[in-house]
Amino acid sequence: MENQVTQRRPHVVLVPAPLQGHLSPMLELGTLLHSKGFSIIIAHAIFNSPDPSNHPEFTFLPIPDNLSAGNAAPANLLTLITTMNSNCEAPLREILAQLMNKNEQHDQICCIVYDMIMYCSGAVAEQLQLPCMILRTSSASAAVAYESLPRLYAEGYIPLQDSKLQDVVPWLPPLRFKDLATADMGNIEDILEISAITNNTRNAIALIWNTVDHLEHTALAQIQEIYPLKFFPVGPIHKMAPPTSTSLLEADINCMAWLDKQAPHSVIYVSIGSIAIMEETELAEIAWGLANSNQPFLWVVRPGSVSGSEWIELLPEGFKEAVGERGCIVKWTPQRKVLAHVAVGGFWSHCGWNSTLESISEGVPMICRPCFADQNISARYLSELWKVGLHMDGQLDRVKIATTIKRLMVDEEGKEIRQNAKSMKEKTNLSVSKGGSSYSSLNELAELIL
Repeated sequence: MENQVTQRRPHVVLVPAPLQGHLSPMLELGTLLHSKGFSIIIAHAIFNSPDPSNHPEFTFLPIPDNLSAGNAAPANLLTLITTMNSNCEAPLREILAQLMNKNEQHDQICCIVYDMIMYCSGAVAEQLQLPCMILRTSSASAAVAYESLPRLYAEGYIPLQDSKLQDVVPWLPPLRFKDLATADMGNIEDILEISAITNNTRNAIALIWNTVDHLEHTALAQIQEIYPLKFFPVGPIHKMAPPTSTSLLEADINCMAWLDKQAPHSVIYVSIGSIAIMEETELAEIAWGLANSNQPFLWVVRPGSVSGSEWIELLPEGFKEAVGERGCIVKWTPQRKVLAHVAVGGFWSHCGWNSTLESISEGVPMICRPCFADQNISARYLSELWKVGLHMDGQLDRVKIATTIKRLMVDEEGKEIRQNAKSMKEKTNLSVSKGGSSYSSLNELAELIL
């Protein structure tokens, strides 16, 4: 235990999943609950371990997991989930049992909150007779879609047929069959098995959602019919939590000085998140697409994100000379600060749910280029339902990239999308303000835990 448990505050144990997109909202939820008077214990896998020095108010309990960096590749995500839960269940139970035996009566654990994909925590809570809640770090819309997989399989839609990929799923508009993206997640039987396990609420008394009621009211209502539990949409969690570092990668803050030199709303910000990998050919097309767009750009090329490359040594010859000071390439950014900067006028994103919420919160319109899983669902909603983005579908090429950037950043089409994004930002700000839906939901959550 890396710091002593604070005395005489009700203890809440948080069990995050060891992936950047899952870790951040759980740590931020901990900060919010701490502000409500709870002592926070983070029971975390050693793999992708959070830095305790960023959260001195928390107690950190490392769980042996026998995981490695290779487990976190997109192609191995299902294996990661099953291996992680198998390896972590016994150590988590042992650590929490020791803590319960050690603590005085007034210091007992009052609740476990676990990430949906850390489902072994539900079994541990049941064995230790502790109430538990589940944090869903993806969208409610994605939850509705994945709840439909067994029906789609039973009715013969899955495995997906090439001739129907562009068709809208009959009961899931605006999603097309291709947006379900089951092919990139492995064997369909394995997907259905994992879906059944992760969607099992066991003895949970509530579901906590990192989403906003105004954004996903319909999806929340649909999923509520499936789960007879209390729902707490408290998102965007990062907008209510005090600023703190939850990143597993070190951000290059020098990009902020570069942004300061750019005209308002002129910069296209490009980032494909913390996991996705691209090929050298894709790198070249993105590079020349950015160059040919004639827009200033801030481009995140994560080390190791280009196959066969350490960083940017595979950039095409002549590219740097062509863009000069108009482009800034970094390994990682303080993304929320970037999106809040007045110079940023668009976000080319993989549409991970955290990035989606961060962009919506700052009123930044998006170019949607999903990589896998629920990112495809978010991209479709962003472009077709919420009208705050352009979906850049199909194979990447430099002409398509340059054209799409101009559509968003320069053309009349982009002005309308920008206005929609501004309106959504205003609604989101209201939801996290006193009396707003997320603000009220957080207070109700704290009362239930007590």
